Amino acid sequence: MTSMLTHIIRNLPASSAWAARVSARSLSCSSQLQAAAVQPKSKKTLAKSGVKNIVVVEGVRIPFLQSGTSYADLMPHDLARAALQGLLNRTSVPKDAVDYIVYGTVIQEVKTSNVAREAALGAGFSDKTPAHTVTMACISSNQAITTGVGMIAAGQCDVVVAGGVELMSDIPIRHSRKMRKTMLTLNKAKTLGQKLSLISKIRPDYFAPELPGVTEFSTNETMGHSADRLAAAFEISRVEQDEYAFRSHTLAKKAQDEGLLVDVVPFKVPGKDTVTKDNGIRPSSMEQMGKLKPAFVKPYGTVTAANSSFLTDGASAILLMSEEKALAMGYKPKAYLRDFVYVSQDPKDQLLLGPTYATSKVLEKTGLTMADIDAFEFHEAFAGQILANLKALDSDWFAQNYVGRKSKVGAPPLEKFNNWGGSLSLGHPFAATGCRLVITAAHRLKKEGGQYGLVAACAAGGQGHAMIVELYPQ
Repeated sequence: MTSMLTHIIRNLPASSAWAARVSARSLSCSSQLQAAAVQPKSKKTLAKSGVKNIVVVEGVRIPFLQSGTSYADLMPHDLARAALQGLLNRTSVPKDAVDYIVYGTVIQEVKTSNVAREAALGAGFSDKTPAHTVTMACISSNQAITTGVGMIAAGQCDVVVAGGVELMSDIPIRHSRKMRKTMLTLNKAKTLGQKLSLISKIRPDYFAPELPGVTEFSTNETMGHSADRLAAAFEISRVEQDEYAFRSHTLAKKAQDEGLLVDVVPFKVPGKDTVTKDNGIRPSSMEQMGKLKPAFVKPYGTVTAANSSFLTDGASAILLMSEEKALAMGYKPKAYLRDFVYVSQDPKDQLLLGPTYATSKVLEKTGLTMADIDAFEFHEAFAGQILANLKALDSDWFAQNYVGRKSKVGAPPLEKFNNWGGSLSLGHPFAATGCRLVITAAHRLKKEGGQYGLVAACAAGGQGHAMIVELYPQ
């Protein structure tokens, strides 16, 4: 059977309208740095009769750091605890006012599998406050947020803290299956003879460890390899990917220098200095980026270390309440959380196209159009993945053949898109990114004068998420 990507190659011409517009606007950062702020618009609210308004009171994150740096000697719950403490310090919310805590994580530390509970206890929350952990790959904290939304909407809670954490500096490395089986059997052996007999069966290959990889279990393909195939299918060049990555780093550096990344809270690392900012923001040059070799498909691939997100340590936390509760406690919310959707596709050929499907569905669900959105915050796993999604969103053919729409929804205008950088530059602790996207959208709406933000992300397994964030009346 001919693959979906082969169909795309045959049906999406290189000289598409999207490509022409991108060429005219340029993916380089220069025009973006000079873009005027979006002017406030008068739009109808998405509030629904008889449905609770759920608001974001505040959101924070500890600095996102490249793995193997300042957080290398910590455990995941240490990072999550720091984010929770940062949220408590920022909001002064009474700990006993929090009804529930939900955290997302992807690569679990076996000693703290329910990292939400361990982090909550470490941060000083009552042992009477329930907490649980969710996992949904790169949209794990998105799932934590919407789980909290559901609890509040159902009337089970009024105040929920959601978040996500990832520590790529210390990931579980297992013994081989043969060694694990032998060790478990050895633990049950009762006599010295039985133990010696088992030990004598151990062979050198038993000692080979099982190293984790960012691969799809169902396809055994790395996400980077899939991104390379996706970029080729949508005819995204190496230069375009490098240009987009350069844009991400430059905008992130500008946002950092101008103090726009107010969600970042300092973290005093035990035995080390206080970390105050992300350390992966490194604007380079097209010339330097062009010297890097392909990272996955060698020697002709286009995905490199420079146009991919890097392995990151970090944690985030966000305070959710019903609007009524927030106002009663004296808080001025930042934003409403409105409709959201989750989607799933073929994990082989559509692994990274979740934002296209989710964006189309959430716009249809809310009755909004691309023109109604003032701030887009999309997760940047790879530059090629982002550009492929933008191209797919702007394709009638793709909309009709895969999304199930009569026509395209259109690509987001770049002047509204990830204006303060993204995962390529800020970093991507898998389960912590969703909270960053939501709070950044809220902050951008206030700063830039918009009303609606759209958050979207892809995830392993061919899944995706999108949510509408509405600015709280100022």
